[in-house]
Amino acid sequence: MTNVQQVANGKEKQKTLILNENLWKVMFQLSWPAIIAMVLYGLNAVVAAVFVGRYVGETALAGVSEAYPLTQISLGLGSLIGVGAGAVLSISIGRQDVHTQKRLMGNVNFLSLIVTVVYMVLGLLFSTQLVQVMGGEGEALSLGDSYFRITVWGAFFWIYGLAANMIVRAEGKMKSAAVVMGIGLVADVLFNYLLVAVFDLGVEGAAWATNIGMFVYTLLGWIYFGKGFSSFKTKAFAVYRDTVTLKSIIGLGMSSLIMNFMSLIQAVVVFNALSRYGTVADIAFYGVVYRIFTFLLTPIFGLMRALQPVIGINYGAEKYERAIHAYKIFTLASMVLTLPFWLISMIDPQLIMGFMLPDQILAGTESLYFRINMALLPLLSLIFMAMTFFPSIDKGKPAAIIGIARQFIFYVPVMLILPRMIGVSGVYWGSLAIDTIIVLWTLGMVRKEFVTLRKRGEIVSIKA
Repeated sequence: MTNVQQVANGKEKQKTLILNENLWKVMFQLSWPAIIAMVLYGLNAVVAAVFVGRYVGETALAGVSEAYPLTQISLGLGSLIGVGAGAVLSISIGRQDVHTQKRLMGNVNFLSLIVTVVYMVLGLLFSTQLVQVMGGEGEALSLGDSYFRITVWGAFFWIYGLAANMIVRAEGKMKSAAVVMGIGLVADVLFNYLLVAVFDLGVEGAAWATNIGMFVYTLLGWIYFGKGFSSFKTKAFAVYRDTVTLKSIIGLGMSSLIMNFMSLIQAVVVFNALSRYGTVADIAFYGVVYRIFTFLLTPIFGLMRALQPVIGINYGAEKYERAIHAYKIFTLASMVLTLPFWLISMIDPQLIMGFMLPDQILAGTESLYFRINMALLPLLSLIFMAMTFFPSIDKGKPAAIIGIARQFIFYVPVMLILPRMIGVSGVYWGSLAIDTIIVLWTLGMVRKEFVTLRKRGEIVSIKA
């Protein structure tokens, strides 16, 4: 059997699995490698903090913590392209649209180049001001600025590397994506150790180490698409500007960008509140909590990525009821999966926090703040699965609305008012109240969309 035939057979086998097999089986086969991939990717964010916290110091950790949300802009741009292109790919596979598949990576390359240039120009011009906006002052500002500037120089690798990996997942090839993530993480840890622990390069060493890890993701993406390992025919280094495809990628990926950008807005108001009403220790503490919370979400993110091709391909094939069941199954599974991590965090915050702040014993107030921040972790599955569900059924707007409302309508006013009234605790209690409202609202939006899809399914059945 030739390589072409093997690829074709693999593609059909994967498509048949997603369209016809028991959804619990589909969820298991696609999710465990996707979860591993996202956990490995999430560790990239934790690695730098661990090395900086242990080998540089608390002030450096505060500076990196203030700059870290800014680095998420590049990941947001990568998600914009990756989520959008992944949704386009999944739907085109369901519809057997070979033309769109063939030209997909050319459009991805075009978008990656454009957004990288814009991001680098703005990031390098306004680096110091951006870290100041995050609440950076004094030595923490200087260290955060150095960290952020270096990550901007590696922006293309952050953007393209993440986008390419998301497209691999959109094929349903979660194991391949996980292998890439694992290799990139090994590179990140190795170079963090060399540059921070061995050569004592401080926050600059941590930033360059992360850039190297992102370069590895990009290099492996080029090899994957360039050597024909993908399940669809494409050209790895082509550059296309197909208006319809570009609009679809941007429209379907916009919710992911908005979610990342709104997280930045959240970080701005939170870090400024902490800078105004707290201390450097409060900033460092929240920075660690933020990273741990993000890391504990990575199993949910893994299930999100596995859910995307399942819903997208079934939607493209007009199997609407199956798409609905996929959302329910994946949401339930993600809730169950987060419970062990959640329980450990709630029972023993010191155990979790000790990895990044080894010399600090948590006070009773800090343990309370940590628990408040983690309280709704399992229920957030409803929100994140919805953020995948809507773009996968060719509706990017509802997901974008959720992201915008969470930060602009709720987070900004709450974080401007509540910490002024009750101090640092307002950051944590306010977050809990906001997420409770968003969970209930999202549940209502999803149930409404289920009704629409079921009506569409009835029409398809009548025509058949």
